[in-house]
Amino acid sequence: MEWREEGIVLGVRRQGETSVVAEVMTRSRGRHLGLIRGGRSRRLQPVLQPGNTIDVTWRARLDEHLGFMTVEPVALRAARLMENAVGLYGIQLLAAHLRLLPERDAHPRLFDTLALIVEHLDDPVAAGALILRFEIALLEELGFGLDLETCAASGAREDLVYVSPKSGRAVSREAGEPWRDKLLPLPAFLKGGDAAPGSTDVADGFRMTGFFLARHVWEPRALKEPDARLGTLGVIARSTALPRASTAE
Repeated sequence: MEWREEGIVLGVRRQGETSVVAEVMTRSRGRHLGLIRGGRSRRLQPVLQPGNTIDVTWRARLDEHLGFMTVEPVALRAARLMENAVGLYGIQLLAAHLRLLPERDAHPRLFDTLALIVEHLDDPVAAGALILRFEIALLEELGFGLDLETCAASGAREDLVYVSPKSGRAVSREAGEPWRDKLLPLPAFLKGGDAAPGSTDVADGFRMTGFFLARHVWEPRALKEPDARLGTLGVIARSTALPRASTAE
């Protein structure tokens, strides 16, 4: 068995004296592991840093085997990511999210979003908005997609400002007014159009996704919110002078 594809490095772990097991995200092969001989060498260590894009060739006798990888650099951005806190936390958070998915399952939409995010992890607000969209896409890929297009109560498509914590569906201002204290805010930029993400919108969005990730993903699996998510949200909050918009409530 053999395949070749570009992938984004999510992490590595030591294997023996000189080798590593690399974890990469690919577009058509999903999250994939492989043994890299000499992965701890001076030549390969800078290449196998989280956030880098590499050209991967994977080989194994049988498809279910761990297999061996050989890699070549394509885009080495890890050094830039390490220069700022949102880059460091952000790539760890994205890796943690992707580990919620079965290994080797293709998720091209998530790969494409990941490839876009790693180019913008030096801007806290832009990175926050992109990671938020990634979390919404992740919920959908896991079978818990949100419906933010029409009002759950009236079917209206205009003036959607809330999300129902029960159904994960949008709610219009008029329909949600009697229960607004129990509803989650729907960030304006997620409704399409030309609305640009503001820092308050990003914070509200992370409260929304955190709520549904906790209910549908973390708690059923006896998991806690990733530390990297708390770190990412803390950096965004400090950078935009907002209260921490952290987690499931």
